[in-house]
Amino acid sequence: MEKSFYYPVSWLEAQQYKYQLDQEGIPYSIQSPLDLPELEEGKLAIVFPSIPLRVYVWVRSLFYRDGLRYPDFS
Repeated sequence: MEKSFYYPVSWLEAQQYKYQLDQEGIPYSIQSPLDLPELEEGKLAIVFPSIPLRVYVWVRSLFYRDGLRYPDFS
């Protein structure tokens, strides 16, 4: 999956967001600080590919903020 943006969340929040995203059929992956070193210890990243604007608006309202740009590791 191509990675465009992400939201850092706690482990507890990740479970709640996972349920809601699965219900809507929105593509995402979950990464740990091992995968994304910029994350604080104890946090997970919910990572999204590029998605249509209307879907991004829904995701943004779910997280109450804009996502962070996924870093380019190349």
